[in-house]
Amino acid sequence: MDKILSARVDESVLHRITSLARRLNTSKKKVIENAIHMYANKIDQQENQDVFELTNGVWHRKESARQIVDKTRKKFRDSMERHK
Repeated sequence: MDKILSARVDESVLHRITSLARRLNTSKKKVIENAIHMYANKIDQQENQDVFELTNGVWHRKESARQIVDKTRKKFRDSMERHK
């Protein structure tokens, strides 16, 4: 879902965004989104950061995938039994 962003930018920046959008035959929104993605990628490469490392190891679990699935299925079955 798109969110609204409001920011005051220099008039020359706005003219460049508008000009780029016309030259690329795209929207100003797309120009800004692409610019942010390119800039973020450049910074990530310069800092040699690993995106997966920055997510604080969310994928590391104490339980195995099988245990998580079994636990979830049991809770689901128990809730279905309760409503019989």
